[in-house]
Amino acid sequence: MLILIIVIVIILCLLSSLVAAGENPDWLVASVKKAVRAEERDGEVALSNGLISRTFRTAPNLATIDYRNLTAGVGILRGVKPEAVLVIDGRRAEVGGLKGQPDYAYLDPAWIGKMTSSPEAFQYAGCTIGEPAARYPWKPKRRSEKRPWPPAGLSLTFRFRPPESWLPLYDGLAVSVHYEMYEGMPVLSKWLSIENRSGREILLESVVGEILAVTEQEKQRLHVESDYVFDGMDTTHWGPDPDYKTQIDFLYRMPLLMTSKDPLGPGVALRPGERFDSFRTFELLHDSDDRERRGLGRRRMVRALAPQVTENPILMHVRSSDSVSVRRAVDQCAEVGFDMVILTFWSGFDIESEDPDCIVRFKADVDYAHRKGIEIGGYTLMCASRDAGPENNCISPETGQPGSKFGQSACLASEWADSYFRRVLDFMDKTGMDVIETDGPFHGDVCASTEYKHHRGLKDSQLRQWQACVNFYHECRKRGIYINSPDSYYLNGSNKCGMGYREDNFSLPRWRQILIARQNIYDGTFEKAPSMGWMFVPLVEYHGGGEAATFEPLSAHLKEYEWHLAQNFGSGVQACYRGPRLFDTKETRAVVKKWVSFYKKHRLILDSDIIHVRRPDGRSIDCVLHVNSRLKERGLAMFYNPTDRELKQTIRLPLYYTGLTDRASVRFDGGRIKEYILDREYHIQAPVRLGPKEITWLVVE
Repeated sequence: MLILIIVIVIILCLLSSLVAAGENPDWLVASVKKAVRAEERDGEVALSNGLISRTFRTAPNLATIDYRNLTAGVGILRGVKPEAVLVIDGRRAEVGGLKGQPDYAYLDPAWIGKMTSSPEAFQYAGCTIGEPAARYPWKPKRRSEKRPWPPAGLSLTFRFRPPESWLPLYDGLAVSVHYEMYEGMPVLSKWLSIENRSGREILLESVVGEILAVTEQEKQRLHVESDYVFDGMDTTHWGPDPDYKTQIDFLYRMPLLMTSKDPLGPGVALRPGERFDSFRTFELLHDSDDRERRGLGRRRMVRALAPQVTENPILMHVRSSDSVSVRRAVDQCAEVGFDMVILTFWSGFDIESEDPDCIVRFKADVDYAHRKGIEIGGYTLMCASRDAGPENNCISPETGQPGSKFGQSACLASEWADSYFRRVLDFMDKTGMDVIETDGPFHGDVCASTEYKHHRGLKDSQLRQWQACVNFYHECRKRGIYINSPDSYYLNGSNKCGMGYREDNFSLPRWRQILIARQNIYDGTFEKAPSMGWMFVPLVEYHGGGEAATFEPLSAHLKEYEWHLAQNFGSGVQACYRGPRLFDTKETRAVVKKWVSFYKKHRLILDSDIIHVRRPDGRSIDCVLHVNSRLKERGLAMFYNPTDRELKQTIRLPLYYTGLTDRASVRFDGGRIKEYILDREYHIQAPVRLGPKEITWLVVE
């Protein structure tokens, strides 16, 4: 009888959780399967996916009149703005938009029907509905997550014609505003196309691709980023709204107007028949101010919009590129279960070589690696700090001489770059290499030259260099090449960027660098999924520090080496193990294989999102928790005791994002399962006891 009652209670709990999920599923826990819809009614078009909606008025001109977070039940807008603003041949024009809103503190729907269209704005000319298009070629590879590409959703394209005052000079000039909204996440993207069918060349001086008058509350909950970002550059700008006259700031300076625009230019000349596509702005509407939840949202967005980042191969940096060193590294990688070898900087490897003998030799090494099941590739200095000669380097606008923020840098919009990209791709094609690590481009640099092949002058120099780099990465994507890039090119095809570290820290004494590296992982995974960032392990001396900083001989520093392995694999973050070998004794080999095997056994959950439990401080047990509601292993928590004394603590583990609601089955360090009841905030109290410098874990099912 007691067993029957228990079974009934469990069934009722399951049914109640299913009903709750069906009524209002949390997109960060359960899949939201609602299709994206575009509905037209009463002169309006509403684009919605059940999580967010954006509504457009189509007459007397097209304008966004509502933008809502449906999960939170709030609108984010307090006013109507143009869809875009262009400056062409010195003439400024708005694209769409409505005039006459009496107050920008809020938007009363009763005002909208009385608002008018500016005769100087581009006028709405029609709409097309379609599906999202792939921004670059990609096919699932390297145990990546199974995600649709392109992402499922809907696209809307609004077409505009020039205002009457621009005719007949610009007759045929066409502007399109594109939107894509995606299934299962509160995200949309927006970009512009300008086609010159006017019969004369035009100069596109400036493009503001998105303008949102956001409310005070929702400003902090609107995440905006673009695929045009590098070296700290940002296309998202928050500034004052001159139309907001009832704000509390006496000088009208409240930063409540979001604009997405080029940092410089674009400064592009369009000949008759040519088309310009702006960068894409991606918008994520958060439903919370909680840092963890906001970070989860951004991580989920990037994995859906750039699914190649879910590839997470285990890699080694080999510091010598001779065949003996390369094949020894390949053999060791195959023996302990690594996936990839990268011929690192200062290794003597030249990916630009056109020497037939060199190509033949490396092809033989690549073939050898492939027979062992190991992918292989190498490093290239793309442009940053590279001297390509005064006729090809970036020209400083201040001095008129070669120079950049890195002292000197090759201009990727020069003719030299054409030859550079050709050489690199040709070498990889002929050798069959699988991975490239680009140093740079870091090309927030500008170039004032007016002589280079692919840019006119200063104003279009950033854009043209960015386009050159993006085109190269897209060529790599066509070939299935894995891309390590120190710049944030995820949304244009790169796989991995730095998790966040300072290179000189790996010249510190070993235990200090280990703890700081774990802090860097903890902090970096708020914004990045584990597979999106690399870490570093200096098996040999890197920037200095001597014997105290390095791990060779490995068997002499096995405890410290194991900690690097454990915290990297335990966080799902792959590191660049830089040196001539991965192990030097049977004992060392066993430790490396132990943690590789641990990672592979739990790979799915370790590649999943991290919930941040306790940040490393060197004084107490620290902890991260991996979660995934779609797996049998719903969670995996790693615990680290960095001290020289035994510690016993009760750690409160947040299990909400595991999808568990009532109870959890917990297995400590591969041992017996213990049942825990979740409290009303979906936590359990996990007792943890660790000896000096010990590590353990638990699995939640």
